[in-house]
Amino acid sequence: MRKILLMGNPNVGKSALFSRLTGARVIISNYPGTTVEFTQGFLKIEDERFAGVDIPGTYTLEPTCKAEEVAVQMLKDADLVINVVDATNLERNLYLTLQLLERNIPLIVALNIWDETKHRGIEIDVEKLEQILGVPVVPTCGLTGEGMHQLIIRLAEVSPVRSNPAIGGGASNGVKALKQPISPDIQRWQEIGKIVKEVQKLHHRHHRFLETLEDLSIKPLSGTPIALAIIFISFKIIRFIGEGLISNVFEPIFEFFWLPLMMKLSLFLGAGGFLHNILVGHLIEGKIDFGQSFGLLTTGLFVPFAMILPYIFSFYLILGLLEDFGYLPRLGVLVDNIMHRLGLHGYAIVPMILGLGCNVPGALATRLSQVRREKFIAATLMAIAVPCMAQIAMIIGLVGQRGGQFVAVVFTVLILLWFILGRILHRLLKGESPELILEIPPYRIPQFFAVTKKLWMRTKAFLVSAVPYVLLGILVVNILYRLKIIDFLARIFSPILSGLWGLPREAMSALLVGFLRKDIAVGMLGPLNLTTKQLIIGSTILAIYFPCVATFIVLVRELGTKDMLKSALIMILTALVVGGVLNLIIPNV
Repeated sequence: MRKILLMGNPNVGKSALFSRLTGARVIISNYPGTTVEFTQGFLKIEDERFAGVDIPGTYTLEPTCKAEEVAVQMLKDADLVINVVDATNLERNLYLTLQLLERNIPLIVALNIWDETKHRGIEIDVEKLEQILGVPVVPTCGLTGEGMHQLIIRLAEVSPVRSNPAIGGGASNGVKALKQPISPDIQRWQEIGKIVKEVQKLHHRHHRFLETLEDLSIKPLSGTPIALAIIFISFKIIRFIGEGLISNVFEPIFEFFWLPLMMKLSLFLGAGGFLHNILVGHLIEGKIDFGQSFGLLTTGLFVPFAMILPYIFSFYLILGLLEDFGYLPRLGVLVDNIMHRLGLHGYAIVPMILGLGCNVPGALATRLSQVRREKFIAATLMAIAVPCMAQIAMIIGLVGQRGGQFVAVVFTVLILLWFILGRILHRLLKGESPELILEIPPYRIPQFFAVTKKLWMRTKAFLVSAVPYVLLGILVVNILYRLKIIDFLARIFSPILSGLWGLPREAMSALLVGFLRKDIAVGMLGPLNLTTKQLIIGSTILAIYFPCVATFIVLVRELGTKDMLKSALIMILTALVVGGVLNLIIPNV
């Protein structure tokens, strides 16, 4: 099957265009680096089926990072390339276009983000640009679908056959070479200047409100209070939607509809025994407690749907709005100075923010880091000090019952740990912090279709990954309890659990389940009748000591086995030290 590659600079809307062309489910966001590996879908052109491939953004065919290496490598197998160009930034984008033309690759140019040109006073003569480049040029808008029909029609004009894909020179099959051969870098920029001068006109206009806001939100003096306000309002909205709206829908469903069914099942199974304990769990004073019974059909379903899903849904909704609005790169610029103190650059804030939703996409986003040292620090800090939203929900729900100030203690410890550990790793690991070279997109009003599609994909991905792990964790723990294995492990690790951390032996089961799902592990602390001090220590340790298995697998792939072992050792040592210190300094409450 022939391949069509979507290729262009970061943040030019390739993923949006790809989704329109193929219907594939991809994450579309208004910040660079959303696509960190290639995504494949399928499309038809005149009854012929093609494989469409969305590849990472690249500024040049001379790769400077891993993402660009992937893009250039994929180019070798392409039969046709859709060069996605940001119509609002023609001069910068045409550099890659000229390089592709020099490679003798069948090409069509999609002038994307076309709707923004009129807002910015930009006028482009599309016919003249097409004449100069010698390839079809189509104005498009991936988010609204503008120009998509015309793009598909004109794709048929570009024959997906070429003579020698690896060597530059003349063009073939409908793609004409530039009138003047260009090889030195300076000549390309001179040629771009001539092209832009011929095809583009700029008209004077006043700043729009969003453009004024763009300027304010990136300057430290005004941007810092804006950032703090956005973060505060975001988490207020997340809590309002999660607790005030969605939880009020799910909890009554469990209480009034599911609970009577489970009580009937409990009576049918004799209110006890091995099968009853696995499916229904233990009865608390003769009743089912969805938080403590710990059965597959009780706690196993209640925790992901009624306790965690409301926060996950609301977090991803707000994240999607901030992504598509274009705020995250500006936040990266604002925190760049702080990040440099940790051996990172400002864009490393993206894995941290994604990690708040789920550590798995946070771990995947660390590949945006350009150097190995930076990726190691970012991944380690994210895994240790950034709990996912599911775990945050459990901590708030469990520790919050004792008082909001105790929840604040847990997160204050994690924030301090994030900064202190980052400083230590920055000092110990050889190398320098790279400078922040980041594309800053304009603010754009989020499209309802894009936001809801992302929200559905991410929520579905959470349920598909979370529910099986929660059920598996509960099943494993129940079996281990039955076989007395947990008691055996608790006795072995008693010096650490009880002596160093001040936790009861029963907390061993939570530590074991934490390898599968940290959120359910925190929930397992509830039935242990812990003191507030023990609850704070237990919740903090479960956030620190090791990533869940899904995150662990991704980190092994991203860091490699050797670096992941180093990172895991840091996690375990950090948990030992932090747990011991908290046990010493927190008074008995």
